[in-house]
Amino acid sequence: MPRFLHTADWQIGRHYGQFEPDDAVPLAEARFAAVERLAALATEQAVDAVLVAGDVFDAQTVSDRTVRRLFHALAGYAGPWVLIPGNHDAALAESVWTRAALLGAVPANVHLALQPQVLSFAERGFAVLAAPLTQRHTHADLTAWFDDAETPPGLLRIGIAHGSVQGLLAEGIDSPNPIAADRAARARLDYLALGDWHGTRQVDARTWYSGTPEPDRFKANAAGQALLVELASPGSQAQVTPLTCRQFHWRTLSQTLGVASDVDQLLARLSEAGSGDVIELQLQGSVDLAGHQRVQRAMGELQARVRCLRADLSGLRLLPTEDDIAALQADGYLGEVIAELRDAQQGERAGLARDALALLAGLLAERHPATGLQRP
Repeated sequence: MPRFLHTADWQIGRHYGQFEPDDAVPLAEARFAAVERLAALATEQAVDAVLVAGDVFDAQTVSDRTVRRLFHALAGYAGPWVLIPGNHDAALAESVWTRAALLGAVPANVHLALQPQVLSFAERGFAVLAAPLTQRHTHADLTAWFDDAETPPGLLRIGIAHGSVQGLLAEGIDSPNPIAADRAARARLDYLALGDWHGTRQVDARTWYSGTPEPDRFKANAAGQALLVELASPGSQAQVTPLTCRQFHWRTLSQTLGVASDVDQLLARLSEAGSGDVIELQLQGSVDLAGHQRVQRAMGELQARVRCLRADLSGLRLLPTEDDIAALQADGYLGEVIAELRDAQQGERAGLARDALALLAGLLAERHPATGLQRP
């Protein structure tokens, strides 16, 4: 029974500019580690080939060292690797692929399909119909030629392409690099391996997106997997098994705060996060001074514990209670400032007003330790 490992969207060389360097570098390195895990997985599962459906590199301008490192990462699997270019690394006349060839970096077991072609692996029982992108965007369906393509009798017909299945994917991406939704049936494919969508998704019984093996965004779309594909014979039903291969788990935690028990619940959720988590924290609602300080302390501890923390507090208001203000002894002018900062949290500079209010409260708390409040 022929077996394949289907993967895509490695985007080697990606920069994570939205993160601090201490986090961006490990996230970029994780993409190389993901390829090494895929190679080990392919060997462990004794697959007949690894199919890489585009966007191997994040850009044409990656360094020579990055090119060499990528192909070195494939060494853990000695069988055939079939790679096609995607929109990030299209097979232009001068591209990262031509540079890789000039560097002599491409191993003999790596098959680069830089033009539409049929690759025959008769000894392994299959043929690959490859539809690489030769430019970043096209409005033609580059898989259309599959329908009339001839392959040796008795071999599995495996398609590989990079683009958007029309009428399926959301977010208005149905135009660049279109692929007909029924291409597998029309072209008599036993399996169609797709790239471009960064999450694992089934199109039909014979057509799948594998998603990226290492997540790179905060979307609950089953990223961080590769697909083990098993086919008994031409025309048989494909058995597809998602295999987890990610290093980091990208998660969005969102919560609305209003009362003390909401803060308790938030802190319990944050305590579950660990070193393999990349967290996007979104907080809304309002807290008093004590609640705000508890949240700030928990965020500081979380930042030290997880791989990366991005916090969006733009929807959170700091609302000192009358007891808070009385305990701070913020009468007269200071009381007026606190009132103004409370109100300013509904304007354009809400975050600045919240931070200023927290800082002022901390300074006042230092003057009056009996309040039990501390600087955040």
